[in-house]
Amino acid sequence: MKANEAQKKEYKNYVKQVTPTHNLWYEMLKAFLTGGIICLIGQFILNTIMQTGLDKESAATWCSILLVFLSILLTGLNIYPSIAKWGGAGALVPITGFANGVAAPAIEYKKEGQVFGIGSKIFTIAGPVILYGIFTSWLVGLIYWFGRCFAWW
Repeated sequence: MKANEAQKKEYKNYVKQVTPTHNLWYEMLKAFLTGGIICLIGQFILNTIMQTGLDKESAATWCSILLVFLSILLTGLNIYPSIAKWGGAGALVPITGFANGVAAPAIEYKKEGQVFGIGSKIFTIAGPVILYGIFTSWLVGLIYWFGRCFAWW
């Protein structure tokens, strides 16, 4: 019995040693800064494009396209994963994180071919996001429709 308790204590110490500890406030600050910098870059792109004479809607479209392009380029150069590792959700939540989630598997599995590599693996990360995003929007739309039919709002 004593050997079993000693083994449990030893295992508990081992788990404590190998389990990473994080400072929540520091991690949130890094995410805030990373997301803020991405938004700052997006605002700079938007303002620059609007100065060329495009209306706000067209400029916003071009801004999104350029942010996605930059994200994919940085993913291809293996820079964006480092940004995401440091910035956490601040780098993964914006549109740039979604572009990274699609581009990373495509780059990783390209050596397996167009069909069995890129074609079958490209949405391994982004697929669930797309699926549940579409399902949730459908469900909210259905609730809204019922509400309008029965004059709840």
